[in-house]
Formats: sequence, structure tokens, C-alpha cells
Amino acid sequence: MTRTAFADRLDAAIEAKASPVCLGIDPQLELFPAPLAHLASSTDREVAASAIERFALELLDALCDLVAVVKPQVAFFERLGPPGWVVLERVVAAAHARGLLVIADAKRGDIASTAAAYADYLLGDDAAAAPAALRGLGADAMTVNAYLGADSLEPFLRHVDRGRGLYVLAKTSNPGSRDLQDLVIAGAGARPLYAHAAALAASAGAASIGERGLSSVGIVVGATHPEQSSALRAAHPTLPFLVPGYGAQGAGPAEVACAFDPRGRGAIVNSSRGLCFAYRSPRHRDLGPDRWAEAARRECIAMRDAIRAAIGQSVVARS
Repeated sequence: MTRTAFADRLDAAIEAKASPVCLGIDPQLELFPAPLAHLASSTDREVAASAIERFALELLDALCDLVAVVKPQVAFFERLGPPGWVVLERVVAAAHARGLLVIADAKRGDIASTAAAYADYLLGDDAAAAPAALRGLGADAMTVNAYLGADSLEPFLRHVDRGRGLYVLAKTSNPGSRDLQDLVIAGAGARPLYAHAAALAASAGAASIGERGLSSVGIVVGATHPEQSSALRAAHPTLPFLVPGYGAQGAGPAEVACAFDPRGRGAIVNSSRGLCFAYRSPRHRDLGPDRWAEAARRECIAMRDAIRAAIGQSVVARS
């Protein structure tokens, strides 16, 4: 396993592709296009898993030159049991074979040996520790829930030292995030809880700042909360942001631009349903369901170009 800092590898890959887009692979079987629907609707888990694999591989082939990183949502693979896990491992291997970085979207959070088990599978591989270590998924990074406290991050941080990355949940994109994450915590500046989560991530990743000036421990900040995103960016210039909520959840290029630093770097913008199932949009109706991968590619190009333009305008405005 490489020991090059994840943040350096990610920033270099984004620069090489000139694209801050992250492809979220959320294989919702009920939304699959007609060419795969007969497999996706099967009650046989092996058959349904084969549909997911074909779907994911076609997505990777269609978009691998347009994105630097992909984010499979682990839950959609888990729902199929053992066949789903096998396919997840194949999809991660296929993404790596195409030169892409992989973020496992698992949102794990626990303590001690349980957290270590999560980390060792999702981030580990057979070169991660002792020669006899069990092989893991080998994702380049993963999402984690640190609301159990600082000690819940410690087992994951061992893998950051080995070149992996973490994205800590801070201000998530769902409307209900306000129920807890916006609560103002007395003392320490009377900040909202999400600001404490961001500060925790910054502290945890302080030793992992790479040659490009970014930490390998970042935060998840929803595009649906641009005001909070802007404040967090100003407070934590070295934190990389993973920004969900683009497209299907209602955010657009103007809302995500504030997540980037004054150089126009330091963030990736995820789209899952908006890219995976772009064929369902009226904008791509001319292609039809048989050309669903082409619709995803067309949507990805439009998303990339719109975000790059918004970043450029933001950089100019800040200079």
C-alpha cells in the first residue's frame, strides 16, 4: 500500500482530470434502466447483484475520464448480503484498475475493537499490516461518524498514517440535520455541534497535512447549506470537503463554490442519483433508457463545467 498522503493523491488526481466531480455509485435497483431492469427486479440476490455489477462497470467506463474519485454507497451492496459484498469488492477493484480513487461511503462510527474492525476491512488490504492480516476492501478513504467522540476516530486514524483518508460527518445535507447538528453547545465559543465536529476533524488530521497543504482527514458538508459551508471553509482552510447534495437534493454550482478554498481547490462535489440515473431527467429524454450511460456522461460533463465556472467566479470575487 502506498504511504503517499491521501490528500496529495486526491488533489493531484483532481488536477489531472480538471474535475472536482465525485461519482456517487448508489445502485438503487428500482431505478435501473430498462436494459437491466429484468435482472434488477429479480428476487434472487445473485441475479440482482449481477445487475449492480453490470450497472457500476458501465458507469465507470462511461465516466472514468471525467472524474477522479468515486463513492460507492455501501448500503446498496449490503442489502444483497454476501453477493452484494462480493460485487462491492469487484467494483472497488475495477475503479482502481481505471485509475480512480475510491471513497467507501459507510458512515461508520464506533469505539475500540469494533471501530478497528470497520476500519481494517474498509480501508485495509493485505499489505496494510502483518503479512498474515486479513485482506480488506482497500478503499482509499471512507466516511465516518465521529459523534461518539474523539476516541471513536482513533482506530481509523491508523490507516490515515498508511495513506488512507477520512471524511468526518459535520453538516450533512439532509433537512433533519438541523435537529442535532445545529444545536449550539455552551462553552468553547458557543458553537453549533457541527462546528465542533469540524474542529475535531481538523485536530485529528493536523499531523496528516500533505505537501499540497491539505489534510487527509476532511469533513462532509452538504451543498444544501452554503452559509455553513462558507463559514467552515473560512475556519478550516486545510480541511478537504466532501460535498453531497448536488442535483437531486436541490443544490447547484452556486451553492458548492463556497466549499472550495481561495485557490479553487480542497473540495469534491458528489452526485449520485443525478449521475447514475440521469436518463430519467427530461434533459436527456432524447437518449432513452437504452443509452442511459451516455446520459450519465452528458450530465457529468455539464456538472463539471458548471462547477468549474462557479469556482472561477468565486475565486475572482475573493481576490
